[in-house]
Amino acid sequence: MEILIVTLHVIVCLALIMIVLLQTGKGADMGAAFGGGSSQTLFGSTGASTFLSKATTVAAIVFMGTCFLLAYLSANRESSSIMKEAKTSTEQTVPVQTAPTAQPAAKAPEAPAAPATAKAPAQQAAAETPAAPAQTGKASPAKAE
Repeated sequence: MEILIVTLHVIVCLALIMIVLLQTGKGADMGAAFGGGSSQTLFGSTGASTFLSKATTVAAIVFMGTCFLLAYLSANRESSSIMKEAKTSTEQTVPVQTAPTAQPAAKAPEAPAAPATAKAPAQQAAAETPAAPAQTGKASPAKAE
């Protein structure tokens, strides 16, 4: 149903464009450019109405009708989502832990002793060298040129 309405809407839209482009405007003759088109009758210079003006009216009514119908159909559409339809197969059950029974407190494990490793000669030399003395607040003067 909706595909039929969309197809009709597109066809009427293209027909409306073509009908409007085929029509001539009011006062499109050369005399209107110089002010001679002011002597038009009540319905314009061409008379009551032509076939193209009636076709424009019909196409515009059908176009507006399909616009309203498509808007109504899209507003009242049932909402569906992929997320609602997808089953959650990744759910995992967590086993329930029971409260432990009264057991004697276990002795905390002792920290392992640090292994005695020999330092590399470069590390020993760096450890034996004293750090550089801290600089005092005096800054060296810059040479002026």
